[in-house]
Amino acid sequence: MFGNPSLMTRIAIGKAIGLIVGLIGFFAMPYFMPEDNMLFRWGILFWYITMGGVIGVMGVITYHPVLRLPMSWWFRAPLIGAWMNFVLSFFIYDILAAMLVGTFGEDSLLQSPFWIVAEGALVGLLIGYFATRFGGEGKAAMDMDHPGAV
Repeated sequence: MFGNPSLMTRIAIGKAIGLIVGLIGFFAMPYFMPEDNMLFRWGILFWYITMGGVIGVMGVITYHPVLRLPMSWWFRAPLIGAWMNFVLSFFIYDILAAMLVGTFGEDSLLQSPFWIVAEGALVGLLIGYFATRFGGEGKAAMDMDHPGAV
């Protein structure tokens, strides 16, 4: 599976790392916010699995066609992770705000729910690194000439 660059390898690695991060969030959430509901915890778990899959799929795009700029993994993956968590912050703003105020205090610098965007960039960087390291990127990940190709 790790011998040749492959899109499926990228997606599998991205989802596996997303699963690990999601499970950490799933099991750690009661310590930060004991009164949260299970739906929120399941949403966090599935969100990071989805983020890993999206970062894995987007690894084949190494060049921006409109801006005509190269997009390496260390730029692309954190951008996707940050963007996905930016969108997530709009859906869970109230819950996340209550959790951060309860954890860090009302006058803390870390009380803004938009800190989840920076966390998404770091998780995206982690996923992008391992997906690129073991699954390749660009045309190499889409090459269908290797022995496992259909």
